[in-house]
Amino acid sequence: MTSKKRTVWNFFDRIQGDKVVWIIMLMLILISIVCIFSSTSRLLVGSQTRLDIVKSQLFIVAAGLALIIVCYNIKNIKIFRWFSQWGFLLSFLLLGLLLSKIDSGPIKSIELNGARRILQIAGVQLHVFEVVKVAMVLYLAWALDALKKGELKGPKKEIWKKVLYIYAPFLVTLLMIIPGSNSAALFIGGIMFIVILLGGGNLRDMAILGAAAVVILGACWGIYQISDHKLMGRIGTAISRISEGEDWEQKVIDAREGSDEYYKALDKIRQPYSAKIAIKEGGILGKGPGQSTQRYVVPDISEDYMYSFIIEEYGLWGALIVIFLYVSLMARGSIIARNSGKDLYAKLTVAGLCMLITGQAFLHMFVNADIGPMTGQTLPLISHGNSAFLCFSLAFGIILSFSRIAQQRIEKEQRDAQPLLELKENVNSGLDELDDFESGNVSQAEEELNQELDEYEL
Repeated sequence: MTSKKRTVWNFFDRIQGDKVVWIIMLMLILISIVCIFSSTSRLLVGSQTRLDIVKSQLFIVAAGLALIIVCYNIKNIKIFRWFSQWGFLLSFLLLGLLLSKIDSGPIKSIELNGARRILQIAGVQLHVFEVVKVAMVLYLAWALDALKKGELKGPKKEIWKKVLYIYAPFLVTLLMIIPGSNSAALFIGGIMFIVILLGGGNLRDMAILGAAAVVILGACWGIYQISDHKLMGRIGTAISRISEGEDWEQKVIDAREGSDEYYKALDKIRQPYSAKIAIKEGGILGKGPGQSTQRYVVPDISEDYMYSFIIEEYGLWGALIVIFLYVSLMARGSIIARNSGKDLYAKLTVAGLCMLITGQAFLHMFVNADIGPMTGQTLPLISHGNSAFLCFSLAFGIILSFSRIAQQRIEKEQRDAQPLLELKENVNSGLDELDDFESGNVSQAEEELNQELDEYEL
């Protein structure tokens, strides 16, 4: 059989894996490039122009696409499995460096807004929590699969293997994230909890694990109170955001314009109120590309409030397109997981990564709509942020690779199945015999039966 000639027109036909996921990923990247170009006025430093920011974003996009293509072309799932087993060790090392406040040689722990979330390694900033999100999903998928296959070393009893390889890493990771961000701890902890539950965690163990997580949060609050609010400062930040009863809007109205009280109250409401203004002004059709005004007011609009910016410039239709893309990813992820056969590692990895991406997207949207306190979670593959973009590119690359492996498995099963042509001939033969019987034309069948009886008698 001659192979089809390769042309530009049949390029997509030659791409393996889930093409819908490919389209979703490319659409998110294109939206990111356009939105970063329009929303980065506050990111400009010195003589920089928007073109400089876009060039930087294009470089990160190229690096992300390269990462996706590398992962996509890995055809052996054992390679992913091998790397996944080191996910907790990597997370523990990065979080440990972060908490140690290291400032030695090429590695430096950076404190920003009273929290440590960034490591600077040889001049390159790495947002540790973004790495931990993906690494722990991969690790737990490996650990749960290895537990099911009996590959975990150590204690003979299964419960102690669960504690050593699954529950302890979950709790340790949660405890190490809390000092840097309570919202990140709750979100990452929630994703890890769901992955463990999907991996076969029984209700009793999951209840104990959840209770242990609550105890850890309570202990952190106790440390915050005992230390006179000097330790675990992020606990205080979370409490103030949740239980704050101050009417800062009224304080802005009542305070004398230009006074310290006025600016203090204004800073409290600037970002969430500006985000709601952006949503209100966007309307159905939006103001158009480059016409946003709230980008000059909200410092983090290209990161924490990107969805509000999209609505302001592209309106309700742009917002619905973004929602549709993330919902479609979750739907395609469930199909890929279902077609992964009996491979628990592949199922949990795809499900966990899709939940991570979609869950963070909707958490970002809720904050932008002022539903719940600010969390600082970006819009996956759209918001500005190098570490986040590369980590989510890695997640998409793995999902595409597993969809490719699942597609090959389905094609192999189809090849091994009974050919439809033979099945059709058998069905037609049976229908012909049934027609002969109903019409009374059974002489041929009787002759064949008599011949078989004669042979039996002989």
